[in-house]
Amino acid sequence: MALREIARFVDVYEADLAAAFLESHGIRVTVTERFQTTVDPLMQRALGIRLMAHASEIEAARDLLARVKAGEFAEPDGDDLPRMSDGTRAAGTLMALAAFTTGGFWGNSLPRRFRPVAWQGILITTVGLALVVALIAVVAKLILDPP
Repeated sequence: MALREIARFVDVYEADLAAAFLESHGIRVTVTERFQTTVDPLMQRALGIRLMAHASEIEAARDLLARVKAGEFAEPDGDDLPRMSDGTRAAGTLMALAAFTTGGFWGNSLPRRFRPVAWQGILITTVGLALVVALIAVVAKLILDPP
């Protein structure tokens, strides 16, 4: 029996999660373009990663994926990560602000893109550098001119 496409993803990890979910519900699937997209991640967006299954299981698989997208399988209490006013997780944004002066990455699939310059990241970096310079000056003064 020939395989047919269930869904197409731009990220191999999202495709793997969907494949594992469908397999756990008894639908055998194949993830295509795995080799090309893992060797060169930029190919993920160009090729797309497809989930393939037998024609007899296509409707059941698409129905399950639609139910997932609608949130039917989500836990009622959600996750324990705090969310910001726009719905994004605060933990990821705070980490990005601390790590990058640009405010980190956005999006959930490769290739990731930089956000526009965020003033919060520049402020954190500037204050951090000022504190380091002040600490070095105090230590140098103590070493060169002991009390």
